[in-house]
Amino acid sequence: MNAVTEPETLSELIADCALIPATLQAESLPLPRVTAKPWLVDEACHAQVAELDAYV
Repeated sequence: MNAVTEPETLSELIADCALIPATLQAESLPLPRVTAKPWLVDEACHAQVAELDAYV
């Protein structure tokens, strides 16, 4: 049995992706039935990150 290894180069990753069957590729997947509502940022959420630049 062959051991499964992670690709170590970009060309290996591309070669691995080329082996994905067409039935599993994004173009052939169905569209979602429901779209997610956009995120809303309230004052409490904004306050948690208001001073974030001071820590970075």
